[in-house]
Amino acid sequence: MRPLSQSPGISAAQTAFLRAEWPAPANVKTLITTRNGGVSEGVYASLNLGSHVGDLPEHVAQNRALVEAQTRLPVAYLNQIHSTTVVSAADALETLFDADASVDTTGRAVCAAMTADCLPVLFCDKAGTVVAAAHAGWRGLADGVLQNTVAAMRINPIKIMAYLGPAIGPDAFEVGQDVYDRFCAVLPEAESAFTPIGNGKYLADIYVLARMVLQREGVGMIYGGTHCTVLERDTFFSYRRDGQTGRMVSLIWLDNGAEAE
Repeated sequence: MRPLSQSPGISAAQTAFLRAEWPAPANVKTLITTRNGGVSEGVYASLNLGSHVGDLPEHVAQNRALVEAQTRLPVAYLNQIHSTTVVSAADALETLFDADASVDTTGRAVCAAMTADCLPVLFCDKAGTVVAAAHAGWRGLADGVLQNTVAAMRINPIKIMAYLGPAIGPDAFEVGQDVYDRFCAVLPEAESAFTPIGNGKYLADIYVLARMVLQREGVGMIYGGTHCTVLERDTFFSYRRDGQTGRMVSLIWLDNGAEAE
């Protein structure tokens, strides 16, 4: 196990927005929020986007408006339930679906994955014709949410690239034997993503697990996976660290006003 002090962080703690660092087409846009730059107070300070965590509704509405000022398109929020369901982001603008991933080819909606330790995964194809976002907690990841998202894009997986957004890192993600068994039953090579720490407990690397799942699906262009929401306290919300806390959102959309490279 690596010392916690060696976990990478963001030097500018007050950064409000991050962008995916990957060679996506020019018309594919991304935005990843941090905990900074909003109006919420207390345990939700300050850019909380979650309407289900106990924050004042007017603060959440203001924070979401700040985000949409950046995207300039409506964000398709989902009622995430750790499922493997994928929906159309454009349809999700009208209906709050119970789902954990969305896909878009229209350029009229922003795909969104809300997290506070779970793994957000952003997708696009090399031609810039389709984008998707998935919320992958360990249950959804084990059950197939990423596989379903890739399938919903209706593109040869070899043409898909994926970006692993900020999630709980391998020095902080302690799990039990049940999680180890669940992954290794369907993905034998997953054993290498778990470090035993005694008493039937492991440190799990959710980034490695996601890469394994995606590579098995034929997705070879995978980026990101460098942050830890638990350890980077000044930058990210973390449910495991704080319990009552806010939520970030990882966003991807097609900008039809730009030409793909």
